[in-house]
Amino acid sequence: MHARYTYRLRLSSTAKTALLSEWDRCRWVWNQCVAKSRTAHEANEECGPAKLDKVLTGWRTEHAWLREGASVPQQQIVRGFSTSRAQALKDVRAQLPVRQRAGMPHFKKKDLAAPTLNYTRRGFRLRDGRLHLAGGISVSVVWSRDLPTAPSSVRIHRDSLGHWYASFVVPAEIRPLPATGRSIGIDWGVRETATTTSAPYDLLHAEHGKKAAGKLARHQREMARRKPKRGQAASKNYQKAKRQTAKVHKKIARQRQDSARKWARKVTTDFDQIAVEDFRPKFLAKSTMARKAADAAISATKRELINMARKHGRIVHLVHPAHTTMDCGHCGARAKHALPLSERTYTCSACGAVSPRDKNSARVMLIRAGLDPAGADRLRPDSLPRNRAA
Repeated sequence: MHARYTYRLRLSSTAKTALLSEWDRCRWVWNQCVAKSRTAHEANEECGPAKLDKVLTGWRTEHAWLREGASVPQQQIVRGFSTSRAQALKDVRAQLPVRQRAGMPHFKKKDLAAPTLNYTRRGFRLRDGRLHLAGGISVSVVWSRDLPTAPSSVRIHRDSLGHWYASFVVPAEIRPLPATGRSIGIDWGVRETATTTSAPYDLLHAEHGKKAAGKLARHQREMARRKPKRGQAASKNYQKAKRQTAKVHKKIARQRQDSARKWARKVTTDFDQIAVEDFRPKFLAKSTMARKAADAAISATKRELINMARKHGRIVHLVHPAHTTMDCGHCGARAKHALPLSERTYTCSACGAVSPRDKNSARVMLIRAGLDPAGADRLRPDSLPRNRAA
């Protein structure tokens, strides 16, 4: 198990220029890999990682300006490209639906792609509190906390505000919490981000995006008024409005992450086993609930819960979401028709049980994960989709 520790960087003008130059070289290598991959695909030729590594050696031999940069980040970006391409091809061969496939790698444009550099152990070192990167680049790190062990790799990246960060990968030890003998089922939603089988642990929709919508709209209108014409440089006021917009987006993202982490910590502290709906809310982006669903940050909350459970040795069962709103959480009977979203109460036609729709779905999560034997006797295990443990 590994974990990431992220720290803010303080860069001198020399270090910033060197990192941007390094990124320009890596971006060129990525774009060359994309072009070569497309050519190989049209000619029905193999374009694997080994071949791209050999091509990178040829590019460095041919171009002196490319040799001026360190070889480690260039090799890492080639391997990152190979991984992305292999995953996309794997999804195509598996005949997954288009919305579930990983997209093929595209060209990285200079003005749109944020700088990201990866260094393995032989490409960096820590000495006297400073981070020394291959190529003679030295940066100052804001050590907000100590690293538990020596890192195996580091990622240097810049966010939308222009702040630079170093993300170290270190081996993480599992820190188990005391056993409680309790389990909980979780169903994701829009009205409430997480509805559980235990009411005190329900996660209400915080609406961080809705609260900041007025301020965000004001800065976006300023950007629209000051948007430069095609071919003209952006004014200082446009850059200022753009930065203010990015600050609001950053604050919203951090608020969502903070709320998710606090809730995940509370759940993993009090429950040994967690049955979670393996929900992928991409389809909500095309519905009338797209804005509210995005503000709920279901994916981010789910990710924080899984990470927190792994950190403390809790067991997470990812339950397939098919028919979770149609099955009864008490007798296991399945409704003949899907419930419309406007109907918030589930009534079982077989046993007559009546419960809130989301509460019933949360109980179904428990039953499908095998965590509620008292209610699982009339279910059809052979007809239910298989679950996977996180």
